[in-house]
Amino acid sequence: MMYGISGTPGTGKSAIAEELEKRGYRVVHATDTTQEFIIEADNDRDTVIIDEEAWIASFRPVEGFVEAHLAHLLPCDLVIILRCRPDILKSRLVKRGYPWEKIRENVEAEALDVILVETLEIHPPGHILEIETTYDTIPVCVEHIEQFIRREIPSSYGKNDWSDYLEPMT
Repeated sequence: MMYGISGTPGTGKSAIAEELEKRGYRVVHATDTTQEFIIEADNDRDTVIIDEEAWIASFRPVEGFVEAHLAHLLPCDLVIILRCRPDILKSRLVKRGYPWEKIRENVEAEALDVILVETLEIHPPGHILEIETTYDTIPVCVEHIEQFIRREIPSSYGKNDWSDYLEPMT
């Protein structure tokens, strides 16, 4: 079984992947598999643009977890979407030293449920678990993931309404 762990930058994907590895799970960091698919670098946003369709088409399924901002686009058996309240996410991204444009874009995407919506367009509803990482510890989040992949807890998503965190257009 291939499990995707996706979410907006700053929601805890890397930390959760590290904890899963410590617990003996195989984790593939999708960013390690995208190098040959980079179309261009966007220095203003401190990011790269990849050919998502070519990457997805060439990605070989793995037994274990695939962790990345784009993991939800892969043909995963189950998908875990990590979420973080936008104001807390903003402070996490500021601490990382992200450019303001990248912070704004990611906080807005989180408030609008962009990754969850993309996931629902690709994967069956019963195969998705949304975990809010705002206050739970990494071990607690990983426990939820383990329960989900063992099918001890049901699919659950769509409980966060963070539209109040959207900044007014000026």
